[in-house]
Amino acid sequence: MNKTPDLAALFGATETKTFLGLEPCSDFSSIDASSAFVGAPCATPYGSVGAYAQNGPDSLRKAISSLTANIERHNFDLGGPTFPEGTKRSVDCGDLPWSDTDFAANRATIRKAISTIAGRGVVPILVGGDDSVPIPMLQAMGDTGKSFTVLQIDAHIDWRESHMGETHGLSSTMRRASEMDHIEKIIQVGARGIGSGHSSDFEDALAWGVKFFVGKDIHKNGLQPVFEEIDEGADIILCIDIDALDPSIAPNTIGRSPGGLSFYQVLELIEAAAKRGQIAAVDFVEIMPEVDVDGIGALTVSRLVAATMGIVARQQAD
Repeated sequence: MNKTPDLAALFGATETKTFLGLEPCSDFSSIDASSAFVGAPCATPYGSVGAYAQNGPDSLRKAISSLTANIERHNFDLGGPTFPEGTKRSVDCGDLPWSDTDFAANRATIRKAISTIAGRGVVPILVGGDDSVPIPMLQAMGDTGKSFTVLQIDAHIDWRESHMGETHGLSSTMRRASEMDHIEKIIQVGARGIGSGHSSDFEDALAWGVKFFVGKDIHKNGLQPVFEEIDEGADIILCIDIDALDPSIAPNTIGRSPGGLSFYQVLELIEAAAKRGQIAAVDFVEIMPEVDVDGIGALTVSRLVAATMGIVARQQAD
């Protein structure tokens, strides 16, 4: 056989440009869904590398495209269909427009989109793009008038005041979050190895009140200590940098480091957020398909996004 077989046809997949074949939505002001997939290819990249993760959102759409006909099938990660009877489905809002030179405009575009979507009672699932993408999302959530806990799942702590002269880049995301009045608690899970942060950045985070659960401790003590740190009834923003996952299952990222979390550890953290509190917004960032290995990373992350949609749909229905 010289031609690669179309395995998606085996599952009855149909051609689609949206994530999981979901309905597209271009009018955010009238959106009616449980959650919304929003692609953000770029926000504030560093000049040395540019928008290296710009193809991240579309890579997830392609990775899960073989299951477009299976959306109503049993999802064993959730114990039932992704969107059970009585729940609203998610929609795909496409990719936001972006500039590789006007970063302030990128941030404004993301903030406006997220503010509009969240204002409709829909949970935005922002898919990047590098880890500067969450900063305007976090800012936008302040427009709801609520206070939030940030649950960051990441190999890095992102507490630099600035890096390469930029204060809104991927190394400063949690530092910027800590300066927002509507962010009342930050829990950071999965830090490991060597990143861009200094020991003084870690000390600043501790002084602010961040609760850290580093990767080594997660593997030693499990996730229960993290669960107990999430206040019951909290409104929660999930910031998921995919380099938190072990590179054996998520090689599609620039910040690979051994000792990462498993698929089910991250899924349990997402489930715990919905059980202990209310998921209000989510981001998945640092998705770089150009360094993926046989599509393994895109497969892993796309399944996590789909599971998150199902968790949010159940949360909304309850």
